[in-house]
Amino acid sequence: MRKATWVNIGFQLGALIVALLITTVLLIAAGAPPFSAYGSVLQGAFGSVNHIVAILITWSPLLLTTAGVLITFAAGLWNIGMEGQMVLGAIFTTGMIRVLQNTSVPPFLIILLGILAGILGGVLWAGLAGALKTFGGVNEIFGGLGLNFVATALTIYLVLGPWKRPGVASMSGTQPFNPNLWMPTLPGTELSPWSLVISVAVIAAVYLLLRGTHFGLRLKAVGRNPRAAFLMGIPTWQYSMFAFFLCGALAGLAGGIQVTGIYHRLLPNISNGYGFLGLLVAMLINYQAIWAAPIAFLFAALNIGSVQLQIQYKLDSSFAGVLQDLLVLMVLLGEGARQRFLRKS
Repeated sequence: MRKATWVNIGFQLGALIVALLITTVLLIAAGAPPFSAYGSVLQGAFGSVNHIVAILITWSPLLLTTAGVLITFAAGLWNIGMEGQMVLGAIFTTGMIRVLQNTSVPPFLIILLGILAGILGGVLWAGLAGALKTFGGVNEIFGGLGLNFVATALTIYLVLGPWKRPGVASMSGTQPFNPNLWMPTLPGTELSPWSLVISVAVIAAVYLLLRGTHFGLRLKAVGRNPRAAFLMGIPTWQYSMFAFFLCGALAGLAGGIQVTGIYHRLLPNISNGYGFLGLLVAMLINYQAIWAAPIAFLFAALNIGSVQLQIQYKLDSSFAGVLQDLLVLMVLLGEGARQRFLRKS
């Protein structure tokens, strides 16, 4: 191997070790035996078929949001509004199903139209964030965060207002759909094989799009140097908007799957933080789509397994987020240190 390759591997392993060491210190400070705690997380993630199914249920929407983030990152954009775009997808999906559920339209077609409506919702919300940046000069980070709050408020309004359950307004969500309007699941589980197939197909398509297509190369050119891309004849703002639209479509698709394949209704927290988690996955894999599936699976496993920390050691289940954030932070710091080392050597 070349020296640069060994240096890269060394810094990545070093970042992982430092993240684990810091996590170990935090566990000791919290009064939890580190090795037993790590074992509990593994047991909670892979100790039974139900736990593995729960990981796959989490993995599916996380893959979709990661794929969307990779597209906007390629265009040099920080689409922090993935959460809101996913929520709008769930709202549009729920609205379409509510309109069609008592008609003579076949159930499979209602589900399909619901998911397509979710994609449209995500596209519209992402397009709004893109328009604010392109035509209004609003940084996409601030625009996206603001739209996230609006989307959450709209969800709560619908759940407690126009779409509330008959006779009661509950934060547990809207009235569940009829079972024939649920996305098919594996017997005895809540896992839809269709959601897995869609998610894997999407991340594969994004990998091919960014790696081997004319559109992907132009998108990367816009992300690397917008002015140079413009001088080369690439319509930069149009490509930026395309990136927002594609990302929003995938976020809306994730929201539609949450509604039709998992919860079968609209919930106030329907996004479950997958938009932000997709950002972490994308940063950890250094925006290389080929690593998205395994790293997203790792993050999903940490989310499910960390529940055991709350049960056995009275630690908050969000401790998994600490480890995920530390991994990303250490990898980013390690990458910066690696680049400085290579420049000096």
